[in-house]
Amino acid sequence: MKDADTDRLPYQLPFPPEAAAEIVVPDAVPEDERVWVPQAEGVWFRPLCLSASQGYWVNVLRVRRSGILSRHLHPNAVHGFVLKGRWSYLEHDWEATTGAYVMEPPGETHTLVVPEDVEEMQTLFQVNGCMIYCDPWGKVTGTEDVFSKIAMCRAHYEACGLGADYVDRFIR
Repeated sequence: MKDADTDRLPYQLPFPPEAAAEIVVPDAVPEDERVWVPQAEGVWFRPLCLSASQGYWVNVLRVRRSGILSRHLHPNAVHGFVLKGRWSYLEHDWEATTGAYVMEPPGETHTLVVPEDVEEMQTLFQVNGCMIYCDPWGKVTGTEDVFSKIAMCRAHYEACGLGADYVDRFIR
């Protein structure tokens, strides 16, 4: 039988001293345009968690243009949840629509496309490891990892007046 007085009592022991602080982002899709980090023409990301200690990142990707966004492969799994709009991969016959969850398995290469009639796409992505950009025959054209994402954030936040250290709230 539960004691009614302890049901709502918070945990009473200390957290491990080495444990990182939690991240709480009340405005995951921000009103302040400065928080969106430009990645390419018509493409921005909003960092939520940049795990330098474990090599992954979580962000909201916002796209306001149609066409091919990128061709890339992942050596680790990627998870996505579509918040707004829709997108697909040239290599598959499915379409990720608002409310859809997508798990991209390690080792897959795909070409992300936003349809012409989509004004804005927003997808929450967790990217584990890195993204390797390539041409249709697999020749590497670029890479991205949590450290390059952090560097992009620092440069953008410094330039837009939020300060380079604004990104620190998302790093663990």
